[in-house]
Amino acid sequence: MALPLLRTLYARLALGLFLLLLVIGTLFSALSFYSVREYSAAVNHQLNRDLASRLVADRNLVTGDRIDYGELERLFDLYMSINPSIEIYLLDLQGRIVSFSANPDKIKRNQVSLQPIQTLLTNPDMYPLPGDDPRSHDRRKVFSVTPVPSADNPSGYLYVVLRGQQYDFAESMVHGNRLLKMAAGALTLSLAVGLLAGLVFFRLLTRRLTRLTARVEGFEAKTDRDSEPQPSQVPGERGDDLDYLSLRFDAMAQRIAGQLELLKDKDHQRRQLVAQVSHDLRTPLAAVQGYLETLSLKQDSLDLDQRRRFLAIALGETRRLGQLVDELFELAALDAREKQPNLERFIVAELVHDVLQKHTPGAVQNDVSLSIGAIEPAIVNADIAMTERVLDNLISNAISHSPAGTKVRVSVAADASGVSIHVADSGPGINEQALAHIFTPFYQAPGANRSGHAGLGLAIARRMAELHQGRITVKNRSAGGAEFLFWLPLADEK
Repeated sequence: MALPLLRTLYARLALGLFLLLLVIGTLFSALSFYSVREYSAAVNHQLNRDLASRLVADRNLVTGDRIDYGELERLFDLYMSINPSIEIYLLDLQGRIVSFSANPDKIKRNQVSLQPIQTLLTNPDMYPLPGDDPRSHDRRKVFSVTPVPSADNPSGYLYVVLRGQQYDFAESMVHGNRLLKMAAGALTLSLAVGLLAGLVFFRLLTRRLTRLTARVEGFEAKTDRDSEPQPSQVPGERGDDLDYLSLRFDAMAQRIAGQLELLKDKDHQRRQLVAQVSHDLRTPLAAVQGYLETLSLKQDSLDLDQRRRFLAIALGETRRLGQLVDELFELAALDAREKQPNLERFIVAELVHDVLQKHTPGAVQNDVSLSIGAIEPAIVNADIAMTERVLDNLISNAISHSPAGTKVRVSVAADASGVSIHVADSGPGINEQALAHIFTPFYQAPGANRSGHAGLGLAIARRMAELHQGRITVKNRSAGGAEFLFWLPLADEK
């Protein structure tokens, strides 16, 4: 099931980009307004920093060593009409306002600080340098100043505020209208372009993730896989992290698909095993039950020999049943890796001789001779009991499948990698169809007699060989009969 749009990574990235661009745009606009104001102040101060001294010289404000207040009043009136953006103040030496050109109702201070005035007079290049605005208790503005009537004999200062009330009003109008609209338009355009570019980039970035998500959803929804997942990229070509994630998912999906097939095969084998176990358990149980019921119902009519024969058959079936149960538990323990080999070093040839001696009476009874071929001395590191159990199974099977008057041949060969124990019989061999299933639990070739065993011996032998990192294989000999090969790795030299 696909995620809702707002919960997708693409939507969250887009929302995050929009908020980021909005914050950056707002900060940029604020910094732009501040920078414009500072730049305007610096330019204004640079152009008009000598305005105060020029006013004194041009308007003849000083007559002799005295200020002409009449001319000063005319100056106030003139500049209120010609250049309302500036305000002119006459200060005494303590910074008190003596006269001014501004609206008297707007004046908030009667004195301004002398520190910026003295700083600017000492170093005229320190601009923009703000000074006190008489129309506010806390606002500061750029200014031009000159001592009057002269720098040598000052009695006060001509203090010109370069950005007066009319300038503030005009600036607020511009900022509130055209400049604000321009800034808003530029911000909107920048946000739109940035957002569009970001969305295209994020789409290119996340479409592979979307495809990978779709494959994950398809893999989860498809329980019966007809084919393995196709890789999105040729293995070995490493792109970015998403490409690598896609490759790892493909590998994971292939492993899971293989494991699912293995589980299906195991489940099929388990069902078949249960059916086979039920059949093999039912046969001896039915035989025991039948003979015991016969003894119970006809014990008065049966003679001693018949009762003994029935009891012997019932006892044999119980032994067969006990052997089958033991083999089932042993096979289950081997499959679950609960039974591990107790490794020790020993000479294979000595163990082969001992096993052959043990099976000689059985071979004589079946009129089969045991012969020993080439025996090469070699040392392996294995579990003696498990190795003997494997040899017992192979040799006993060879004896039971060899016709009377034939022989079973056992040989041991060694090479640089391991030891091979060959057990060859003189029987009819194994048909080609049965060769592929000879080590499957409960499998017996068509026509084989099931009264002797349940078909678990070779399966147990193979499991034991695999626990030693060895193997068991079988083939039909050209001269007739079957030959089993039991291979074990050599022990490490010490």
